[in-house]
Amino acid sequence: MPHSAAGHLQSVPREIDDRELSKYVRFDPDSGQITLLDQRMLLIHGFTLAALRRELIERLGVESTRELFTRLGYQQGMEDARRLHAAEGGDLKRTFAYGPRLREMEGFVRNQAVDRIRFNQETGDFWSDYYWESSWEADIHRAQFGVSGSPACWMMVGYASGFTTALMGRPILWREVECVAMGHARCRVIGQPLEECDDAEAHLSFLQVEDFIATPKRRKARPADADQKEEAPRQLPDLIGASTSFNEVAYLIKRVAPTDATVLLTGESGVGKERFSKALHTLGPRAERPFISINCAAIPHELVEAELFGVEKGAFTGATVSRPGRFERASGGTLFLDEISSLPLHAQGKLLRVLQEGEVERVGDTQVRKIDVRIIAATNRDLRAEVEAGRFREDLFFRLNVFPVKIPPLRERREDIPLLVDTFVKRYSTRFAKTIAGLTQNASEKLWAYNWPGNIRELENIIERAVILAENDGSIDVEHLFSGGEQVPLTVQPFSLAETRQKGIADQLPLNQAIEKILDAQVSLEEVETLLIASALRRTDGNLSAAARLLKLRRGQLQYRVDKQAAER
Repeated sequence: MPHSAAGHLQSVPREIDDRELSKYVRFDPDSGQITLLDQRMLLIHGFTLAALRRELIERLGVESTRELFTRLGYQQGMEDARRLHAAEGGDLKRTFAYGPRLREMEGFVRNQAVDRIRFNQETGDFWSDYYWESSWEADIHRAQFGVSGSPACWMMVGYASGFTTALMGRPILWREVECVAMGHARCRVIGQPLEECDDAEAHLSFLQVEDFIATPKRRKARPADADQKEEAPRQLPDLIGASTSFNEVAYLIKRVAPTDATVLLTGESGVGKERFSKALHTLGPRAERPFISINCAAIPHELVEAELFGVEKGAFTGATVSRPGRFERASGGTLFLDEISSLPLHAQGKLLRVLQEGEVERVGDTQVRKIDVRIIAATNRDLRAEVEAGRFREDLFFRLNVFPVKIPPLRERREDIPLLVDTFVKRYSTRFAKTIAGLTQNASEKLWAYNWPGNIRELENIIERAVILAENDGSIDVEHLFSGGEQVPLTVQPFSLAETRQKGIADQLPLNQAIEKILDAQVSLEEVETLLIASALRRTDGNLSAAARLLKLRRGQLQYRVDKQAAER
């Protein structure tokens, strides 16, 4: 254990009561549903998953399959941690104690602590050392491929990393230092904060889009750069994530990046459209050529054509020299047209012609110049709605909408917040020459609960401000984060499941987000009841008895409500 952390860490309880954990598992034979922490589960044959794993390795290779399974495990761990933490009433110690046992119940490993989980909620310090016995992944990998040169418990490593990252609010990386698949007697893993791992880069490919997309290791030098035999790939900052929605975007980028196809990036302001456009350029065939961007909303309407297509000397008052436009400057490379919906209609028509003909004519000139440019456009508006409103040309929309990619807002990829926060804290700690110990638990929970109207841009700004305000060698707390007029999210301490039973509340975990959405929609209590009954009947294919059991009602009580609703229609 690192000496700097010694003496500051709490230890999780050594003994846990399986009865307390088993209450989160429910099996309803009537509906055919198994739930764990109120999420749908499946009992799947181990040999089926083993066959899938083997086929993926044979088709994709070991490294790509490892990234995929680790990322899936990370998502599972993140979700289990959030739900279990809520169910345990925010008790971090109990949640950490139950985590390893929860994975045992799911059938993956048997945990034996070498050094049990130790953590400091305020400073973010963390340490743990476990043996994994009877690892399904290690056993099946060795049976299928023999002794391996690298660890094979990919999903378990991802799960442990996601589970602890969710609870600590900072990236915690688990590394498998021994593995049965490598010929060891048993598997052994160590968990600690990401920045304390000397070989972290070797384990992070499942979190980084540039590795997920398989960035080329080197590129051939162009004749003009003949003195440079090799050139390292450009870095893609902040394109980090393990959430499902983020990786859906990563998949689309993987498919379109090697082509010259026009790409239309859509999404709210601040989601990172320009960063994704640079990633597309860097990973594409034009990476060694210019990348030129222009914000169409920032150009006065009367100067749009000159900026895009260039201007000849004397074309208008003030045009004292000839200069190329953005299309000419980007020739051979990529032109990024940000906020494309802001272009005035007269410029839209000329842009369409350039895209169709592949040539530009400068303002005040008669010479036609051929251009070869890949177009990436971006907008935070619904272009179809803009077309219907008459503010955007339909033919230009169809020309741009060749390969649309919708980038999700940050509130739909909250699992990535700890990873992004870690990146920004490191960046601004270095810039401002400060040492930040981490985030308090309260600060992490507020970041998770905040709605993020400004998305990643707002998150970066908030973290920059927090680093400035926090004490050197101290932790970032709530007052450092939300000091710019943002509405601090209210977080209600959830009831544990035992408490909800004592209070007579339905035997379900809190569904705070769903409740908030219902309240925001201003739906009446009667409408909520109607929706619940309709959903229960739909799930049970109209079986009134089964639906009544789902709703914790007697059959007669449900029949009465159904008849009453029918009479009121």
